[in-house]
Amino acid sequence: MLRKAVRINLFATLGLTLICVCTLVTAQQKKSRQKKSQPASELSRLRDDYIKATKEYKASLERLLAMYEGDVKSVEEKFASAKKLFDEGLISRSQLEENERLVKTAQEKVSETQKQMAGADSQIADVLVESQADDELAKNLRMTKNALIRTTSFTRYNGTVGWGLSDAWKIQRFFSDTFHRPLPIAVFGQGAIHDRWRLDHRNAMDIQLHPDGAEGQALLNFLQKNGIPYSAFRVAIPGTATGPHIHIGRPSHRY
Repeated sequence: MLRKAVRINLFATLGLTLICVCTLVTAQQKKSRQKKSQPASELSRLRDDYIKATKEYKASLERLLAMYEGDVKSVEEKFASAKKLFDEGLISRSQLEENERLVKTAQEKVSETQKQMAGADSQIADVLVESQADDELAKNLRMTKNALIRTTSFTRYNGTVGWGLSDAWKIQRFFSDTFHRPLPIAVFGQGAIHDRWRLDHRNAMDIQLHPDGAEGQALLNFLQKNGIPYSAFRVAIPGTATGPHIHIGRPSHRY
């Protein structure tokens, strides 16, 4: 009976230990999954906030557009009346021209607001395109050599050769020989912003040039001619780019 009781107590102890171990492993796995999903959740929140703010901005433009279109209708009616008065010799040409100028100004406001609305739509679309491209590249690195992704906000070129920071001197020499000043490197390798955004930037550098400027265009042409991969950003993209710049190297994948 004593041996039987000992065996029962031993089995109970082993069972309790096994339950504790399983519970601990499950908790650690859950914690690990939460830890891994945190950067993605943070990035998703940044992009959602950006899209929400852009949509709110577009909504305010729509209200402004309605007001401007009302102004156009009003000044056009006044211009039509002024033209009739001018034909009858009741007002001077300068008064007629002033009414015509008001029509032109009102129409320009409508046109500019419509452009801003279209720009807001493009920014939202580009954030979604960049997000999709980033997700696809994060899954695999088999993007076709020499492939080019171009939107209104960014351009991504996959290149044809391997490139590393040890080759940076070639780009620096090209730029200094061409423009007689040092290459404006903003970040060489991993930076604090990349740590915060969980981006692996150890084998890339960011150049503080607008890709549409003369120097930026010359640099992009040099990179593409030599098969060097790059990403050129024209605007800020949440979780990816703080503003216009040229990223030289493979895209920074999230970890």
